[in-house]
Amino acid sequence: DSRTSSIVLHNLLIAVLAFIWLVPIIWLVCTSFSAYSGMNTSTFFPKEWSITNYLKLFHPDSVSQFPQWFLNTFIIACFTCVISTMFVLMVAYATSVMRFKMRKPLMNMAVILNLFPGMLAMIAVYFTLKSFNLTNSYAGLIMVYSASSGLGYLIAKGFFDTIPIALDEAAMLDGATKFQVLLKIIMPLSKPIIVYTLLTSFAGPFKDFMLAKVLCGPNKAYFTVAVGMYQMLEQEYIDQWFCSFAAAAVIISIPIAALFLATQKYYTVGVGGAVKG
Repeated sequence: DSRTSSIVLHNLLIAVLAFIWLVPIIWLVCTSFSAYSGMNTSTFFPKEWSITNYLKLFHPDSVSQFPQWFLNTFIIACFTCVISTMFVLMVAYATSVMRFKMRKPLMNMAVILNLFPGMLAMIAVYFTLKSFNLTNSYAGLIMVYSASSGLGYLIAKGFFDTIPIALDEAAMLDGATKFQVLLKIIMPLSKPIIVYTLLTSFAGPFKDFMLAKVLCGPNKAYFTVAVGMYQMLEQEYIDQWFCSFAAAAVIISIPIAALFLATQKYYTVGVGGAVKG
């Protein structure tokens, strides 16, 4: 019947889209295990397989210092995801539950500012951090990635709006402060949005290139993985480092994938049953 045909067509469309999405990932993984160092454009799968490109990454030289780049990015990502998540949750809770003057104008202003890419302010950010000697440092990048994270409160606010206000009111009647309500009642019910915020905040430093390129300076020891890997694609290095670039791309996906798998179960946690009667 028409319903069955519709379901089959929908599933077929999803399968096609999934295949299209997986093809470049499969190609990247296969390329990372190629026995060659340069780009292979003649065949999809390598004719010879090897782990040489992975081993090459962990032997730092004048071109690649991947272990240091990965450590830099991992430390920055860990601090950023914690600080950013705190900022996002506090701003989202305040705008969702509290009513104060200028609330709506401030919310609108935050949404508008968040629409502009951060790179528009990177020159001003660079000179500001330079005046405090915070370029080429963990602290500078952590501050840049975390400082404006509260502007991305809108998704978290939408989730908090679904939590019954009766929970807040009951806790306030029992003498709890707003912060205690957020910490002990709202956050345990908000695991899905907390996990989402953690993941996006953690992945940010791994993906960012423009701001990191400006703030890291010329010293390779301070590079993040995005900045360091980009130079592998420069004209003088690409023939010797392209497959190592693919291997590096596979490696940096591991912590993000591991964090997602470790927190995946919390996506299904809801607030059902929190209020009865």
